[in-house]
Amino acid sequence: MSEKQLNSPASFTTGNSLEKKPMRIGVLGFGGLGQAATRVLAGKREMIWVAAADKKGYAHDPAGLNPDRCIPTYHSHGSLGYLEPTGTLSNRAIPDLIEKASVDGYFLALPNLPNTFMASVARQFIQSGWRGVLVDAVKRTSAVEQLLAMVDELQAAGITYMTGCGATPGLLTAAAAIAAQSYAEIHSVKITFGVGIANWEAYRATIREDIAHLPGYDVQRATSMSDAEVEALLDRTNGILTLENMEHADDVMLELAGICSRDRVTVGGVVDTRNPKKPLSTNVQVTGRTFEGKISTHTFTLGDETSMAANVCGPAFGYLKAGVSLHQRGIYGLFTAAEVMPQFVK
Repeated sequence: MSEKQLNSPASFTTGNSLEKKPMRIGVLGFGGLGQAATRVLAGKREMIWVAAADKKGYAHDPAGLNPDRCIPTYHSHGSLGYLEPTGTLSNRAIPDLIEKASVDGYFLALPNLPNTFMASVARQFIQSGWRGVLVDAVKRTSAVEQLLAMVDELQAAGITYMTGCGATPGLLTAAAAIAAQSYAEIHSVKITFGVGIANWEAYRATIREDIAHLPGYDVQRATSMSDAEVEALLDRTNGILTLENMEHADDVMLELAGICSRDRVTVGGVVDTRNPKKPLSTNVQVTGRTFEGKISTHTFTLGDETSMAANVCGPAFGYLKAGVSLHQRGIYGLFTAAEVMPQFVK
């Protein structure tokens, strides 16, 4: 990318063009997060939801899909492939959708179980020859490190990939990166989240990922657990999951951004799987030393009324819009939520 290409006013086409022609958006994964993502998109005029895939099929409509039709179909039949007339059953739903749909960007609302899954999906896009923007909300440091190893491949493929763009990593990581600017040295970044959901089955994959962080559990064990085993675990904990010192990609993202070393970043929280009210307020605390030698802490707290879905999907689409802006300028590769500011989607 030359300096001329980066600075040319002609490359900044996002502002006006997005008002005239909405971005065509696809959602991969149609569990709780994927369904919430479609509800978020329904209220946007700059983006139109045109494609989605699940394990058994996909749906595609260039004129736009309707969550009020898609979600009931998925619940009653187990796949968007049964949606009439735009659904297709397929054992290769993701590659088939990539081939058939004309999409500017995809939100990968997929569980990162096993831990290599997100990288394998990215490779499917590379191998297909598709060019565009991808955004994920992965959690684990090791998952992001796998994607970092693919930077050259993503650049060569003409893909702009935004990783770790949910709530944490994502919204709170970006807040930490901004808060850090007050300090000459960062001593610690502490992220604490509270999540409340009425029924764990609405977010099966997300809860399994959280279980994988509990003492005595790992990704393999959490992946292999049946629903009955998950329910038995939640019965023992009264529906509460208390998570400490999680392997969260906020650490590598802040390290890459030059904020602080990853060992100064800690992430933990409490998930209530039986109550939509948050068990505690989600916040990030950034402690550091100012140039005057003062030690201080910035705290950024999310409103308790905002749901997990709102705090994940909103930032994801904001980063997707930012990714489209970069892609239009010919800037490809891998970016994190701590490197790029999200753009608000109207």
